Amino acid sequence: MITELQTSWLGIPLRNPLVASASPLTRKAEGAKRLEDGGVGAIVLHSLFEEQIIHEQRELDHFLNRAVSAHPEATGYLPDLGTYAIGPEEYLRLVEAVRKSVKIPVVASLNGITKGGWTEWARRIQEAGAHALELNTYQVVAEPGHSGADVEDELVALVAQVAGSLAIPVTVKLSPFYSSLPHLVARLGQAGARGVTLFNRFLQPDLDPDTLSVLSQASLSESRDLRLPLRWTAILSGRVPVQIALSGGVHGGMDVVKALMAGAQVVQVASEFIANGPDRAQSMLDEAQGWMTAKEYDSVDQIRGSMSQAKVKEPGQYERAHYMKALASLDDRFL
Repeated sequence: MITELQTSWLGIPLRNPLVASASPLTRKAEGAKRLEDGGVGAIVLHSLFEEQIIHEQRELDHFLNRAVSAHPEATGYLPDLGTYAIGPEEYLRLVEAVRKSVKIPVVASLNGITKGGWTEWARRIQEAGAHALELNTYQVVAEPGHSGADVEDELVALVAQVAGSLAIPVTVKLSPFYSSLPHLVARLGQAGARGVTLFNRFLQPDLDPDTLSVLSQASLSESRDLRLPLRWTAILSGRVPVQIALSGGVHGGMDVVKALMAGAQVVQVASEFIANGPDRAQSMLDEAQGWMTAKEYDSVDQIRGSMSQAKVKEPGQYERAHYMKALASLDDRFL
């Protein structure tokens, strides 16, 4: 017996539940093709940032209002995108190029915090050929007067606006730092989101005392990072009206199995592919499939959610019991 890996995500058929999330490998069509050849079921492109859109708009306004006597070959006519990799028009061309290069589904991504130009660019991304759109809502709220309720209301309004303007499905990439994640996710589903991704990895800067500077550098995930999204996937699965993509800390086939058992519809991977190449996808799938076949599972649908909290009669008491058990394990080791 061979376990079937075919599944679907956001209503889109996939050959398997392993999705390549945004990384340097998805910034070019060639990298996307390597990921497809490596075995992944779908690809999520890196995000187009709201700041990139605003930057280009300001550059255009500056150009249109310059003196007519300006030199026609002045370098200032070209937008300076600063530290951003590509501008919005280039991003649309990337979506088109990746769609032409691969046969697996391609999910584009928008990153921003205001409703502004999201809808227009979401539509243009849809027209460029994306199968779905991820709203990558990276926001660090640093204002004391901005309440948690305000943050959630703004996010729900944004999702409703974008999802209501598109024919393709919308999914939302969230952080774990909400006071009631199940309530928020349920609201996002009601607003039109078809899925959520757990979780976005927040930047955790360091300080250099000698240079008095902030050190901002992204790092690859580690296997222990799986525990947080695994826990919340298990809590939410089967209890909210959206599909869950687990992201973070997935480095092997058994991590894929754990994510599926917790209730993930798909499993997103970036760090493992960056560290060991796109071909790592097939060995991860082989390991997961081998385990499921040995345990006599016929498909990923059969295993999905088998260890979620939806299977537990009293989830709150279950959580507290395991919290107490974890603390007791420390006592056993050190007392």
